[in-house]
Amino acid sequence: MTLSGKTIVGENVESGRKICVCGAGAFVILKALAFRIRGENKDAYDLFYLLQNYGRGVSDVAAELRPLLDDASAIKAMKYLRDDFQGPDSIGPRRTAEFLYERADVDVQADAVGFVRQLLAECM
Repeated sequence: MTLSGKTIVGENVESGRKICVCGAGAFVILKALAFRIRGENKDAYDLFYLLQNYGRGVSDVAAELRPLLDDASAIKAMKYLRDDFQGPDSIGPRRTAEFLYERADVDVQADAVGFVRQLLAECM
C-alpha cells in the first residue's frame, strides 16, 4: 500500500511511502494465535471488528483465508477459533464484550460467536 500526503508534523510529502500490510486471511491467523497466547481483550475484539466490517462481510474474509489453510499456523489458528468462540460464554466472545463495554454483553457475545462460526463453516 502506498501512503502519501501530510506527515505527522504537517509537512506535504512529494513522494509517498510504501508500507506492507497483511490481508484479511493472514490477519485472522495472526489475531487468533495472538489471542491464544496473550488472551488480550483487544485481540478478540480485532477479530470481531474485521469479521463484522471487512469488505462485504465474513464471506470476503473467508475467501482470503481459504488459500492459507494448509499452513501449520493456520491449522492451529482455526482450532483456536473453534475452541475460544464455542459459545457466547466462551473466552473469545466475553473478551470482545469486555473490550467494548468493560462488562459482558449478550448481544456482542452472540454476534462474535455467529461471525466466527460463519467463518469456520465457509472455510471447511
